[in-house]
Amino acid sequence: MNRLIIDLNALRHNLDKIGSWMDKCNAKWTVVTKVLCGHVDTLKALQVMGVRSIGDSRLMNLRAVERIVPDLESWYLRLPHLSAIEEIVSLADVSLNSEIETIIALNEVAKRQDKIHRIIIMIELGDLREGILPGGLIRFYEHVFNLSNIEVLGIGTNVGCLAGVVPNIDQFAQLVLYRELLELKFKHKLPLISAGSSIVLPLTLEGRLPRAVNHFRIGESIFLGSNLVDGGTLEGLRDDVVVLEGEIAEIKEKSLVPSGETSSITSGTTAAKEEYSPCQRGYRALVAIGQLDTGTTGIIPMDDRYHIAGSSSDITVVNLGDNPEGLTIGDSVRFKLNYAALLHLMSGKYINKETRPGLVEFSASLASINDTEVAPVLDGVTD
Repeated sequence: MNRLIIDLNALRHNLDKIGSWMDKCNAKWTVVTKVLCGHVDTLKALQVMGVRSIGDSRLMNLRAVERIVPDLESWYLRLPHLSAIEEIVSLADVSLNSEIETIIALNEVAKRQDKIHRIIIMIELGDLREGILPGGLIRFYEHVFNLSNIEVLGIGTNVGCLAGVVPNIDQFAQLVLYRELLELKFKHKLPLISAGSSIVLPLTLEGRLPRAVNHFRIGESIFLGSNLVDGGTLEGLRDDVVVLEGEIAEIKEKSLVPSGETSSITSGTTAAKEEYSPCQRGYRALVAIGQLDTGTTGIIPMDDRYHIAGSSSDITVVNLGDNPEGLTIGDSVRFKLNYAALLHLMSGKYINKETRPGLVEFSASLASINDTEVAPVLDGVTD
């Protein structure tokens, strides 16, 4: 059977480890769950683990969060769009913003819903994603900081998410100065600098991130253990929280080099060419996972002796080497995933998703543990 396995014990390990890093730098943090695509059992497991602050970029997922775990603090991480303002205010406690018109609309809807909606003002610092230009920050803040139903929690940024800009100390030092400038000019405290993310964790571990950066939004490193600066896995994290199991539909010894002239007419993908002689043979497993299921360039066999030869819409071909070591049809090949492949799998309908252990067993194992792993960010920082 093809299935995506979410190891709840490995997930708890990564939450514990990242939580200890946040404690050392006295920072608050929010678990970014958009990669889960509203997966019910994993969201419930996060609640059992003590997660009380969740961020997502899809309103459908936030609706799932409200239905499944209604006591969680929720952050809307995609820039609010005018056609969805009503639901954003209804579902999210906090949103990230860079347009005055949008914030005014959020204020009007918050009035009607009798709510205070909190915002982070996003600043562009080089990655060319969302954010106002620093030169317009004071004028921007003048327009929004006195709105009746909007509370500005602070400023923030995204780095490394679009153009691949590697975070540096100067960027964060700028944010600290911008907050000081706003607080001095407007005589109003801004409790948060929300600029931490998975790609910022290496700077944090090196002790180089300014301590004034006190809020992190972390997703990928929780679920994949990723070191997004140097590659590989961050020290102390597990990279097996989510594993793909693909069922073998065919296994045969074949030539490792195609016969006949090749061209680009195929709709499949071929992995980087390996050096095989024309007569070289080996065992090839056809796994029943293809491009309809995920981006197959983002799946990596966990056994480093195996190599992906290519894929089509329906199957992926794995070179097993000279000896299949007892593998037969019906057995599985296990794969690690990159973030894009995991997103594709979680949002798709073709692959079963399951947690191990099951939610009931996992919850029972934590019944005597009452520690809150990820406390609500708004506790102690809101008016």
